[in-house]
Amino acid sequence: MSTAHEFDVWAPIPRQVRLHLDGHLHPMTRDDDGWWHAELPADAGSRYGFVLDDDETVLPDPRSPRQPEGVHARSTLHEVDPDSWTDSRWTGRQLAGSVVYELHIGTFTADGTFDAAVDRLDHLVDLGVGFVELMPVNGFNGVHNWGYDGVLWYAVHEPYGGPDGLQRFVGACHERGLGVILDVVYNHLGPSGNYLDRFGPYLAPGRNTWGASINLDGPDSGPVRRYIIDNALRWLRDFHIDGLRLDAVHALVDHTATHLLEELAIEVETLSTHLRRPLTLIAESDLNNPTLVTPRSAGGYGLHAQWDDDVHHAVHAAVSGERQGYYGDFGSLQCLATTFRQGFFHAGTYSSFRARVHGRPLDTRRTPASALVAYTCTHDQVGNRATGDRPGEYLAPGQLAIKAALILCSPFTPMLFMGEEWGASTPFRFFTSHPEPELATATAQGRIAEFAAHGWPATEIPDPQDPHTFADSKLDWSELTSGHHARLLDTYRDLLTLRAQRTELTDPWLDHVRVDYDEEAKWITVHRRGIRLACNLGTDPVTVPFGGRPVLWWDPVTQDETGAATVVPGHSFVVLDC
Repeated sequence: MSTAHEFDVWAPIPRQVRLHLDGHLHPMTRDDDGWWHAELPADAGSRYGFVLDDDETVLPDPRSPRQPEGVHARSTLHEVDPDSWTDSRWTGRQLAGSVVYELHIGTFTADGTFDAAVDRLDHLVDLGVGFVELMPVNGFNGVHNWGYDGVLWYAVHEPYGGPDGLQRFVGACHERGLGVILDVVYNHLGPSGNYLDRFGPYLAPGRNTWGASINLDGPDSGPVRRYIIDNALRWLRDFHIDGLRLDAVHALVDHTATHLLEELAIEVETLSTHLRRPLTLIAESDLNNPTLVTPRSAGGYGLHAQWDDDVHHAVHAAVSGERQGYYGDFGSLQCLATTFRQGFFHAGTYSSFRARVHGRPLDTRRTPASALVAYTCTHDQVGNRATGDRPGEYLAPGQLAIKAALILCSPFTPMLFMGEEWGASTPFRFFTSHPEPELATATAQGRIAEFAAHGWPATEIPDPQDPHTFADSKLDWSELTSGHHARLLDTYRDLLTLRAQRTELTDPWLDHVRVDYDEEAKWITVHRRGIRLACNLGTDPVTVPFGGRPVLWWDPVTQDETGAATVVPGHSFVVLDC
């Protein structure tokens, strides 16, 4: 039975807006703020859209809750069913002390759906992580891509299972004690299916790396900011999401007195108080600016955490020996030790990659290291390599274990990228499925040109549009029980178990961390009060001048009778209880 439904859309640009509902056009009334309204009988699942001025094209709702036929088609009425939730006992989880696991729904399983991902959640519980972080799942054009080309931010990508599939996934995570973080993109819109600029001034004159900037501080920017904040609150409130990862916040251009991020933090804290469960905001930022994670009471934006690429670069370059591009300033054990002690390596220091001074020091007495998310892999650090090769393609299993130990025994909030726990041999490549031939060609050519500058032949760069590029990126779950994959997985489990057992390893205060190293001998030791992590980054055994009872290792170690020194085999680590 049809019930009255209020249809609203902010559209200050057109002179006339009509509602297209189930095949019929209806007039709408405009108020003084540029909002158009119409109240009409409608059913759950009714198809609708908006017709602007004399153009007869039916455009989807900018706040569309569902797009069964893609981002160019009419919208569908949909509400999250409160009676379908199965997580009534879920009270939330704080980020500090937890471990995050990033995954891409489309490649996490063979089927690439929310429901298929549910079948693998017990693996994550057994592994010992606390949060699942989903790469973007909002509406984008095509069948598969990374999700950062979203154009309908309120909808859930239908091939993944749509909004109902996301609801089932979140409920299943909560039933197992896993929190859910969702990656959201507010700094640009994708190249296909973006009709927002026909409705209102959603876009600013400037551009960033990925497209036109969002109008956060120009004329009529208030409703645009509201569009973003309401979207964030929708995920947290309606879909019971526990946190948001905010993509590339350095590309948010906002010169207002209260930055969008601070405004968002205020509203999320208000919602968290009302829901009586923790809600977390995590920024991805290239700025090394502690303001993001500084409390509002101390003049910061009040976000809970940010990704820390410096930790990744310091660990990866030291273990792998790679020095190209932004790894140029990294690689020494001195750099690794500095980063572990102060959180950022570039903290008001010269960056050769940027050819300028970069970053600002973190106040380690007041800002806990748990506010910095650290990792050996991410979708970017794997997928933005020329061929999408994972570290297991060019590092020995022992080197992978060292990287895992450094992150999981660090004071930061660790994050894993799907499959790294068993050294997955499958790549994670950059893939797209643009239906428009010209956009598909431009994407492929752009990828080739990007890596040609670094000496990569065009024939070696996977075509993002080739279906095999996407299919090859799917995890191979049969690897878990074989050879070095199984051994590495056991090591990850043991490290996560130890982290959960020992307070020293989750101690978030950087002032409590001590690091010793020998650049020439290639060993480094991270002291976490009663726990020591000793790593040998070289190929030959080394004697580390520290003792303790070995509790976890990659290869067995030896000690002299006094126990004052430890011999660590090449490409190995040991955790010592001292």
